[in-house]
Amino acid sequence: MALVKFIFIAILVLWLIRMLIRLILPMLFNNLASKMQSQATGQQQQRRSKPEGSISIDYMPPKPDQSKTDKLGDFVDYEEVK
Repeated sequence: MALVKFIFIAILVLWLIRMLIRLILPMLFNNLASKMQSQATGQQQQRRSKPEGSISIDYMPPKPDQSKTDKLGDFVDYEEVK
């Protein structure tokens, strides 16, 4: 009898989870899609606000120190001798 009761409760719980997923997931996906769409339109508006031909630089890498390469010495090609 306990096995039948366990199987009945397991089926009931799985059925409830399935129903909740069918109700909640579409709402979550719609919310996610609307957020992504609003971000995309915001990025397009930012791009359009700049005048055509203007250049903006967000990141400039640091210039390597030239004095380090001078201290390395002469470069000699390696040739294998047989």
